[in-house]
Amino acid sequence: MGARQKTSRGQLTERGTHVDEYDDATVALLELVWGKGFMAPGGPQNVRKLVSGLDIRDKTILDIGCGLGGGDLLLAGELGARVIGIDLEVPLIARARAYAEEAGLSDRIEYRQVDPGPLGFEDGTLDVVYSSGAFTQTADKAGIFADALRVLKPGGSLTAYEWMGNGEPFSEDMLRWFELEGLTYALQSLTAHKSLLEDAGFDEVAVTDDGGWYTQEARVEYDLLNGEMKETAMTMLGTEQYAHFLEDWAAMITVLSSGELVPGFLRGKKPG
Repeated sequence: MGARQKTSRGQLTERGTHVDEYDDATVALLELVWGKGFMAPGGPQNVRKLVSGLDIRDKTILDIGCGLGGGDLLLAGELGARVIGIDLEVPLIARARAYAEEAGLSDRIEYRQVDPGPLGFEDGTLDVVYSSGAFTQTADKAGIFADALRVLKPGGSLTAYEWMGNGEPFSEDMLRWFELEGLTYALQSLTAHKSLLEDAGFDEVAVTDDGGWYTQEARVEYDLLNGEMKETAMTMLGTEQYAHFLEDWAAMITVLSSGELVPGFLRGKKPG
């Protein structure tokens, strides 16, 4: 089967068993909004929240869905961890490696392109499993949480920032946002995430709603994209794709404001 190159969000490239979901222009725009190396909200602030209270200096962190590795640079550089970043998309891994080399952190950060499936790590070998946004796109959350527990050392922690839902059937607004995004989402409620983590075997499970903060932040981002960043964004994307992206952001704000889309934090500890 021939490859279909993605030219905007929702037009995808088929490569083996994985379908790429991020083109260069979209990645560049996300970095414009969220900062170099970041493809999820919050930037360095969210990274610090994700590992708050965890002893990570000289510990090994697995970053699932590392993307461009912006968080890994902070984890390794400022906070002194050793990081293994994994992602499905070859172009993202290539850029993450380049950023780590540029920052002089190649000795503390390792990147691996992986295929969908179980985590390729031995049992009980990692101190922290970390993710920002990757579980959002994972339908088998029970499976990935169980696998995360398997690879963690006793006493190790899982910490993640995810998009979640409110547990109700999706509204027309949410379905419209999915259509505009063109990404694969598998949203479950905060309560469902807590149950899944507990069922997987995690202790000290906490699931925290962070929607209030990001709803306000998303409005600021929209105003920037439609204001001082507009000319740069249009140059990056072209007029048609820029208009699509702006409509996408407005649709996201609608479902954030209604509480149907809920960004939040997950935390659990492996017994032992």
